[in-house]
Amino acid sequence: HRAREENAIGLPRELYEGNEQLMEPYYMIMRLPQGKTEEFILILPFTPGNKDNMIAWMAAHSNGENYGKLLLYEFPKQQLVYGPRQIEARIDQNPQISQQLTLWSQQGSKVIRGDLLVIPIQESLLYVEPIYLRAEQGELPELKRVIVAYDEEIVMAESLAESLALVFGDSEVRKPVPVSISPATSNLAQSALESFRRGQQALQEGNWTEYGKYQQELEKILEQLNR
Repeated sequence: HRAREENAIGLPRELYEGNEQLMEPYYMIMRLPQGKTEEFILILPFTPGNKDNMIAWMAAHSNGENYGKLLLYEFPKQQLVYGPRQIEARIDQNPQISQQLTLWSQQGSKVIRGDLLVIPIQESLLYVEPIYLRAEQGELPELKRVIVAYDEEIVMAESLAESLALVFGDSEVRKPVPVSISPATSNLAQSALESFRRGQQALQEGNWTEYGKYQQELEKILEQLNR
């Protein structure tokens, strides 16, 4: 039974609005490993049935002649890959981030941790989680920070642009706000932020064509930042 449990595949857990829930699949436009062109796909990470580390992710083709075809990409067993819940735990363990989130809560604002996105980039994974604040009076949530995790690094900044610059920029970027970044990195990060915002707006409106287009733009920009 133990071997069967270790080989079982389960859905990853994440925190959303302070509650733990199973992660749902999400759409992206990206080029799959060994793929020749970028495609519109549905992604879902997987963890072992009794653990939180990530062992695989599945891609479902959503258009073209391969529509409905499923592909499973497994990580080597000797390679430790953080799962969504482990990333959430590392966010909680980060002194600067947890201190800021606690401070907002003590000031009367409701801290909302949005959906954690796991984005495959070449042979690596990028994790992005937006942080929203909502006043107790019931106002609309306001995007306050964006957390980005890559490799062993976790950063939080006022925008996706600044978070990406902190992760992918040079050592001069890795300082507390105000952030000093090169013009090239700044332009790329700002473009990534704009693509992210427009993509989220299209997603809320149910416009999958526009959402796919902005996901494609975001993927290209992130690959440039990772060079």
